[in-house]
Amino acid sequence: MVNKKVPMRTCVACKSCKPKNELIRIVKNDDKFDVDFTGKMNGRGSYICNSDCCFQLLIKNRLLNKTYKQNIPTDVYDKIKEQYLERK
Repeated sequence: MVNKKVPMRTCVACKSCKPKNELIRIVKNDDKFDVDFTGKMNGRGSYICNSDCCFQLLIKNRLLNKTYKQNIPTDVYDKIKEQYLERK
């Protein structure tokens, strides 16, 4: 029997490496940001743990600025926070 390799991704907040299906993907497509719970949206993705602690670090330290190497407005963080809380 062949074992499938599980893709691993790193959380941008806590830097821990976890299986892709345990993390939440944040997607940048053109200049639009969305939370991708399916993991299949087009665009460049960054990953964050499915925990409130990591999510609060993302918002507080504005970690997407460093990840995407650009200044991201506060309303984008508010939109991401709203989508995350809506899903919880």
